[in-house]
Amino acid sequence: MVEPADKPSAAGQRLGAPDSFGVSTLEPGLRPPSQPPGRQVSIRVQMLDDTQEVFQISQRSPGKVLFDLVCVHLNLAEGDYFGLEYQDHRKMTVWLDLLKPTLKQIRRPKNTILRFVVKFFPPDHTQLLEELTRYLFALQIKRDLACGHLICNDTSAALMVSHIIQSEIGDFDETQSWQHLLHNKYLPDQDAIRDKITDCHRKHVGQTPAESDYQLLEIARRLEMYGVRLHPAKDREGTKLSLAVAHIGVLVFQGYTKINAFNWSKVRKLSFKRKKFLIKLRADPAQSAHHDTLEFAMASRDCCKVFWKICVEYHAFFRLFEEPKAKPKPILFTRGSSFRFSGRTQKQIIDYVKDSELKKLPFERKHSKILSNSSMSPESSSFRSQVPKESAMSVQLADQPDSTRLGHRAECNGSEEPPAATSTANGFHESPGSEDSPAGSPCVVINCSVNGTLGQSPEGHHLSPLTSPLLTDAGCVRNDDEEEARRKKFPTDKAYFIAKELLTTERTYLKDLQVITESFHGVAGKDEAFPDPVKKLISASYDPVHNFHQGFLKEVEQRLAQWEGRSNAHIKGDYQRIGDILLKNIQGLRQLTVHLQKHSECLVELERVCRSSRKAEAVCRDFEQQRVCYLPLNIFLLRPLHRLLHYKLILERLCKHYPPTHEDFRDSRAALADISEMVQQLQGTMMKMENFQKLLELKKDLTGIDNLAIPGREFIRLGCLSKLSGKGLQQRMFFLFSDSLVYTSRGMTPSNQFKVHGQLPLYSMTIRESEEEWGVPHSFTLFGQRQSVVVAASCASEMERWVEDIRMAIDLAEQSSSPSTDLLSTSLSDNKLSEDGGAELESEEELCGSRSSLERQGHRSNTTVHVCWHRNTSVSMVDFSVAVENQLSGNLLRKFKNSNGWQKLWVVFTNFSLFFYKSHQDDYPLASLPLLGYSVTVPSESENIHKDYVFKLHFKSHVYYFRSESEYTFERWMEVIRSATCSASRSLPSTRKDLY
Repeated sequence: MVEPADKPSAAGQRLGAPDSFGVSTLEPGLRPPSQPPGRQVSIRVQMLDDTQEVFQISQRSPGKVLFDLVCVHLNLAEGDYFGLEYQDHRKMTVWLDLLKPTLKQIRRPKNTILRFVVKFFPPDHTQLLEELTRYLFALQIKRDLACGHLICNDTSAALMVSHIIQSEIGDFDETQSWQHLLHNKYLPDQDAIRDKITDCHRKHVGQTPAESDYQLLEIARRLEMYGVRLHPAKDREGTKLSLAVAHIGVLVFQGYTKINAFNWSKVRKLSFKRKKFLIKLRADPAQSAHHDTLEFAMASRDCCKVFWKICVEYHAFFRLFEEPKAKPKPILFTRGSSFRFSGRTQKQIIDYVKDSELKKLPFERKHSKILSNSSMSPESSSFRSQVPKESAMSVQLADQPDSTRLGHRAECNGSEEPPAATSTANGFHESPGSEDSPAGSPCVVINCSVNGTLGQSPEGHHLSPLTSPLLTDAGCVRNDDEEEARRKKFPTDKAYFIAKELLTTERTYLKDLQVITESFHGVAGKDEAFPDPVKKLISASYDPVHNFHQGFLKEVEQRLAQWEGRSNAHIKGDYQRIGDILLKNIQGLRQLTVHLQKHSECLVELERVCRSSRKAEAVCRDFEQQRVCYLPLNIFLLRPLHRLLHYKLILERLCKHYPPTHEDFRDSRAALADISEMVQQLQGTMMKMENFQKLLELKKDLTGIDNLAIPGREFIRLGCLSKLSGKGLQQRMFFLFSDSLVYTSRGMTPSNQFKVHGQLPLYSMTIRESEEEWGVPHSFTLFGQRQSVVVAASCASEMERWVEDIRMAIDLAEQSSSPSTDLLSTSLSDNKLSEDGGAELESEEELCGSRSSLERQGHRSNTTVHVCWHRNTSVSMVDFSVAVENQLSGNLLRKFKNSNGWQKLWVVFTNFSLFFYKSHQDDYPLASLPLLGYSVTVPSESENIHKDYVFKLHFKSHVYYFRSESEYTFERWMEVIRSATCSASRSLPSTRKDLY
């Protein structure tokens, strides 16, 4: 029951703007909350964009009814971060109590305006899963800046205002920007830093409003006054102070400087008595002069009670897993306050958005003039929300302190508008999606989310520190007739498409080499933390390989141009071949074998340096947060060895296609013999380093574990299983190694590392299927020397894979002469972690998501481990090895949801994911789509996809259509994607026993 103050509004139409730019995930047309019978009363609410709406409620309705009406009106799924505040009869600003009748709190509803504002400020904006939620938070930051609540230095203020202006008027135009600043007040002392604001604004070219919101929150969350509401008080000596509450606990300020913080883990009780606010702390044995109770004098009892209530709500929202239940009313006497937090906790919000199949809906940005300044057709407007979106983690879309902005986008003009961004989900959590198109599904993660947290981290949740905004300007809409004509001009011979695959993958490979030789070399070269011998070793090992492949790529590009008839060379007729170039360059590559053999040494030395120097480790960690490093750094170090396998597979297909009489067959067969010899020579090193690299990556995913990457230990499988405990089945992440099985749970930290609960040595372990014994489908029992564990897989095939690999690992452990090494940290090695209460045993630093914890871990919230967690699947080392061989690059056309248009994207398949670029020249991906759990099929007739060479990716309700250029490329994409989506139970090769 909502009546706009100025104009009518539908459920999907929000915040008062005529055009939409963004998405939300609440279903349209939701029924308003039920109300008790009685006379209707009008309540006026002021929104964050300064519009006012009038809502009709029953005079006996509790505050929750009014709050729910506001959230339904906004289509806001994450509404529990917000609240309704108003001035009561004492002229005090208080929050509307959701459990009490609204009219018992607001005595004069006709003369009262409630304000819909942010109530709970999370430590990391990537925990906000919806674009609409981030937009509303950005409006709150804008308001706090304007009224002087958010205190910061001029540089931060100018940068934040520049992002606000970018979201409102778009790219910098000197006249327009200057006029906009003259007519809008963003800061109390705005004129003094106007030049700084315009200097910052001109750097945001191509940045969408959603990206600007994201960057604004990234800057704001680092400020000391972010989300702080000061409550005046005095200490025992009469010193004027201010109290505040945050996700971490109770804060003490002197002026605008934080002088103390009482972490929730240190607080035993919060109370008030008359004008005194009391903080009772837990005893600290290390401090003999420790004060158990701290007293602060406030202006009145009412002031104490208002602050105490918000402390209770903050503690419950950020610390509890679910809403606290109401206490039973006493029969005779009451003691103390019955006030309690009402609403979903942060964890419940994250789980709700992750688990619900919510559809993305447009919303309006009242102050944004970007759409009205561009001549977009209705059809192109619909395309704006159809670009693949991220799902999960955390992704950087603009300037962060340690990275550069996602900046080289095509310039927009009146006639051509880049596809707009859509909202993201947290980590790899599956966000809402449509049933017939990827457009509705934010299963695509924005760059950097594969290996970097923002702040990690779609479905990313933190995800998992949440992932973040959107793939924008990823390509253009193609005309089908033009595309068909263009395709017919090219050769149709299969050998041509094999050669073209060589070209496209070589382009990607060269970009990957540049990550080491240019990007990482530039970072490490400037830092003294890296010893000169290590810098020289990496440079000497990779620079020659990079230089060689630059020449190789030029030759391949020239030959393909001749083959396609784009030069006069085709007149001579000697151009439809590629074997001669491969033979020549593979023979040249043999001369670089000595450098290739050094690459394993580079990986080991880099790990040694990071282990011995925290500064060097921080440099590598920060580098992995940069968008150019879209995979873990050590994967790039192994790329040259992996590339040899690709050459071998390409030549095998070429030789299989050619008849022996073909002029290119002899060169191709000779090249295949040479590359096969090189692969055989380096195979042992390659397998050893792949295992070592995987152990290093898993070490970053786990907390509470020591000595993971040691000689003799092999990684076998990781994945999700449900562990049967006193509380029933609980989701756990299991890691199977050649000597032990480790089980973990995902921590509620910004980094979302997996916290180890226990270790089961494989020596003398037995395994037995126990579905009938426990009545749990797909369950089996592991009997160890010290304990037994009952676990259940998600399906029969998953159970079969786990049982087979565990039995094989037990055999390896029995055959091994070396005793099993304890993996766990000293504090965990005795298996004293309570499985039922594991989450409660996490340290306060982890649970509160402190900045130091996040910066120290620098962890990514959307690695393969996190994808397996959210999609309840598993991956083996054999799957990783197969993924190394099945890498592919090239152009694909992606179908839009509500039209016949197709969007051209440069797509790279690697590491179980699709990475999307606007073109092969881009230095980093704009988005990525993890494929574990997806299925790949051909569209049915009923789907009305009347085009050739189209394949469909779908997971639950998320569906994507992609179109390739030929039968060969269609079959290749289907083949490599199936390798990631159809994890078969495979036997480990015998050579794995000799990795070390």
